[in-house]
Amino acid sequence: MAMITLNQVEAMIKSELPNAVVQVQDLGGGDHLQAIVVSAEFEGKTLVKQHQMVYKAVKEAMATEAIHALALKTYTPQEWEQASPGA
Repeated sequence: MAMITLNQVEAMIKSELPNAVVQVQDLGGGDHLQAIVVSAEFEGKTLVKQHQMVYKAVKEAMATEAIHALALKTYTPQEWEQASPGA
């Protein structure tokens, strides 16, 4: 199984969503990851559509099982501001 770095995953997501703020965390084993993605591109889109946009960016890595599981949390900038502590 090919290993993938968190920076590579972040770069893949940013290639699809160039203005996004992306945080990728390893949840264990290097292939179970969580990504938090904040993008104005998500405005007016359903959660499912937002997730599809991110999965499109990483589909090749998931197909080769470099990423076994990817948990997503997606936000518009306004939602992120409201979700952030101390906002």
